[in-house]
Amino acid sequence: MNFLAHAYLSFNNDDILVGNMIGDFVKGKQKDNYPEGIKRGIMLHREIDTFTDAHPIVSEAKQVFKPLVGLYSGAFVDVAFDYFLANDIHEHSPGDWQLFSKNTYLSLAQNEQWFPEKFAQLFPYMRQYDWLYNYRFIAQIEKSFMSVLKRAKYLDNTINVAPLFEKNIPFLGKCYRGFFPELKEHVLQKLDALR
Repeated sequence: MNFLAHAYLSFNNDDILVGNMIGDFVKGKQKDNYPEGIKRGIMLHREIDTFTDAHPIVSEAKQVFKPLVGLYSGAFVDVAFDYFLANDIHEHSPGDWQLFSKNTYLSLAQNEQWFPEKFAQLFPYMRQYDWLYNYRFIAQIEKSFMSVLKRAKYLDNTINVAPLFEKNIPFLGKCYRGFFPELKEHVLQKLDALR
């Protein structure tokens, strides 16, 4: 999953949030360099990714992007699912999502000493341009797609993924609605086990 899902699935626990948000930037046993709470967040991040990557509904969603981006299709599904989460009124109203985003940035800013270098470089932009709230808009999803393309070593970064996303919004939305409640339940169980 992408940044919004990782933040949301931290369930307002600051240490878990920090670990969950920096998880992609902490490799292997580097997690042991962090306090216990943040370490649990990093482990939760990895658990979310493992569950997501192995889920059959996510495999179906990947087929939308696979002809264009091949093995990177999972990264594009992650971004797409943040669009549906940001618009999911069963989880939050738009106003609540805005408040959630602000509180997330505040919590993260209070823990900047734990940021790996790459996340430390990224965070000011995330906050300034309010990525978490703005995932609800297609324009932000397009920017996120371009960001994935820039980071992908083996993809032409001029590929235009956005039309493929927009054409398949009904199908991808159905995939999100089938998948996210299962992910949320799984995370709640894992959080209990990590305590």
